Amino acid sequence: MTRRQVARYGVLWTARIVTAAGLAIDAYVHLDLAHLYAEGGGAINEGVLFRAEAAAALLVAAAVIATGRRVCYLAGLAVAASALAMMLVSRYANLGPIGPFPNLYDPAWYPEKLLAAFAEGAATATALAGAIMTGLAGQRRYCRGVSRWSCGSPWAWPGSSPPGTHRSS
Repeated sequence: MTRRQVARYGVLWTARIVTAAGLAIDAYVHLDLAHLYAEGGGAINEGVLFRAEAAAALLVAAAVIATGRRVCYLAGLAVAASALAMMLVSRYANLGPIGPFPNLYDPAWYPEKLLAAFAEGAATATALAGAIMTGLAGQRRYCRGVSRWSCGSPWAWPGSSPPGTHRSS
């Protein structure tokens, strides 16, 4: 392996570990707080939503660590980014109940909520980085032995020629 390959391998493992750790912390916080938000009411309350978020985060964290595939990073990005977005919306906007979902407005910051926000932010960033890096690696494998221009260069228009060549009509 070249130095570049070793560095890329290290960066991808770092992204895997940080993404999985961020999702695991997110799951821990949601499971720890679920009983506090499981108030009486309909079938869907905040406790149910917290448990569902924790289950999704744990499942995706395990998949990211186990495989490190692009689809797993994309799932990690979806779970972490949606959790962070929902936390920020519920912190700063009182939307009220929406359909079967309760009012999620919670205008306070407390240590566990901050921990979850930082973990979700880190998992979002590293999942995005991992998805980009694994996507580029897949494109390089697909394009091996093919000129860059004919393999989907971002500067190429479909049916166009490489720079410096001209087509006559």
